[in-house]
Amino acid sequence: MKPIRRSAAAVAVIVTATAGLLAGTGLTAGAASANSFEAFTGRLHQVTTLASTVPGNGDVNPYGVAVVPHSTGNLGQGNVLVSNFNDKANVQGTGTTIVQVTPHGQVSLFARINPRLSGCPGGVGLTTALTVLRSGWVIVGSLPTKNGSVSGSGCLIVLDQWGHVRETFAGQGINGPWDMASLDLGNQAVLFVTNVLNGTVAAKGSTVDRGTVLRLVLQIPPNGLPWIQFNTTIGSGFGEQLNSAALVIGPTGVGLGPNGVLYVADTLANRVASIPDAVFRGSSDGRGFTVSAGHHLNGELGLVVAPGGDILTVNSGNGNLVEITPSGAQIAVRTLDSSGSPPGAGALFGLAVKPGQDAVYFVDDATNTLDLLH
Repeated sequence: MKPIRRSAAAVAVIVTATAGLLAGTGLTAGAASANSFEAFTGRLHQVTTLASTVPGNGDVNPYGVAVVPHSTGNLGQGNVLVSNFNDKANVQGTGTTIVQVTPHGQVSLFARINPRLSGCPGGVGLTTALTVLRSGWVIVGSLPTKNGSVSGSGCLIVLDQWGHVRETFAGQGINGPWDMASLDLGNQAVLFVTNVLNGTVAAKGSTVDRGTVLRLVLQIPPNGLPWIQFNTTIGSGFGEQLNSAALVIGPTGVGLGPNGVLYVADTLANRVASIPDAVFRGSSDGRGFTVSAGHHLNGELGLVVAPGGDILTVNSGNGNLVEITPSGAQIAVRTLDSSGSPPGAGALFGLAVKPGQDAVYFVDDATNTLDLLH
């Protein structure tokens, strides 16, 4: 699906409105990046399994990871939400559950979504695109399959703090939402969504350079449902392809740096890209600037930005986490999973920094668990 085109005047409104919302948040266009001298993961060498992510219905293949910022409804501050991509038969693109895990490893079912959800083209298969806002809204991506094949463009599903589906966002540039980062501004939120289905199915396994990064500005009213105020494609031309083992490969993890730069895991190219002025820009920056490529990167998927500004990303090819400075130096590597053949392949997806601590939550698809690097 093509994003809605907007006039120059409308783009100016987006920039002005967003700039006003960012006042006081510490994010400014063009600000210098904080860069720690010591690797964030420098002292992190221990991996502890916190809990199984398999709920009562048997869903497996945990993908998305998001930490709850504020207690409300059934959400507990500091708990971790995990979305499942596969059903109990291990069919990709059919998972319908989100589990909640406390820092001590207690697990509860937060949501089980109707697989035939109205408003989500093709059905439901929950992806790595998962975020929790302070207001209690939970937003998760869906890239669905039927009989083993992609069945539709998917959607973003909006749930309330009790785990009930309240609405869906489809179209407007959303086409196979694969991962997501968010900037939570209270009465507004900015979502950065990677999309991997732009021409992918028609290419039948060939690589097409049409993956996108979509920015969605949401209004969050005190009463009523969130709604999309603006949508802008800020990144485009990323490689994407169908894959028998991973279903689809394309731009995955995204993380917003303290300088307003959005970092993107360009999975097929083994590179981390940057899109400057991601919150403010009114047009696409294409594939962005290459921050780091090759070396320790090996099909990187999930990506987050550490408190000091370094980039943390996990490889699908070998089970390693790689830490990269904003200037592109790969300064640390940690093995999180070494099972399988080749070791660690296909085990890692979503991750999140544990608030207030030098530790990283991550899901392990090989064991269907939420783990902690500390």
